[in-house]
Amino acid sequence: MKYQKDDLAKFPEQISYALANYQPHGLKAGNFNNIILSGLGGSGIAGRIAKSLLFNTSSLPIEVISDYVLPEYASSKTLAIMSSYSGNTEETLAMYDAASKKGCTIVAVTTGGKLAELAENAGHTIYRALPGFQPRMALGYSLTYLLQFFGELFHNEVKIPLHAVAEKLKNTDHYITQANEFVEKFKSGYPKKIVVVTDYITNPVGLRFCQQIQENTKDEAFLHELPESNHNVIESYYGQMNSVFFFLNSHSNERTELRFSFLKDLLENNDNTLFELSVNSAIGSIYENIYVLDWISLLLADLKGVNSSLITNINGLKNFLSSK
Repeated sequence: MKYQKDDLAKFPEQISYALANYQPHGLKAGNFNNIILSGLGGSGIAGRIAKSLLFNTSSLPIEVISDYVLPEYASSKTLAIMSSYSGNTEETLAMYDAASKKGCTIVAVTTGGKLAELAENAGHTIYRALPGFQPRMALGYSLTYLLQFFGELFHNEVKIPLHAVAEKLKNTDHYITQANEFVEKFKSGYPKKIVVVTDYITNPVGLRFCQQIQENTKDEAFLHELPESNHNVIESYYGQMNSVFFFLNSHSNERTELRFSFLKDLLENNDNTLFELSVNSAIGSIYENIYVLDWISLLLADLKGVNSSLITNINGLKNFLSSK
């Protein structure tokens, strides 16, 4: 963890900061028809995780959009949450503009930039994170703000488990040790493709892991969700593959549980490397598993000998787009 260890180790501090700096919004769920969460990359994943956690408790449909446009149904009865760590993400700014024109109620999660300027001038609610991180290393801010926001909106108690997990995650060495135990079991054959198999609840945690592998380790990582992937992707699982499989299973559906079991036997019988993580819908479980998986990505970056903090291609794309 040569390059970003110090940033990732501040994950529990980010949670505590968002808990200490959260301000009640006073909004009522009954005033809205739907919720749209807008964000890209490290700023967008918090919305997907929050949506998954709210699956059984939200009285409103929630959609996460990572694009330039809002759906036609967005209206003055839409609650639009704009998340951009830098505050200058062009897609999010475009969605902000569209939400403003449609009369949506807007909330911003950011460190500043153009998004904060626009939201502040319009009198919208803003939840501010501290600057100084790459967006993917600032998840503690955005996710913790969002969970508190929705906890207030839907009258769910979230502060107690958030405080508890912030305290628990301070034992950083424990999570690094867990990550090392995973890596030690397959490092001799690395690099390999990372394939993450999830169910609905664990899908955003799996997506987060893939994003961290892609950005930090500069390797391919693929996400497959059950039961859908059993209707197509399973036909590519023949023989021993140049892949390491991570199963993220919430154990929430007995039929999906059978699918995980079948896939495990299929892959292991052909000598494929497979790891299983139990990730339930409790806030503590989500945060802890994300922390372990993030550490794995940094350990693999070291193993491969790459600088996880460099994002040359992403910066190249940004420069290209800014010139057009």
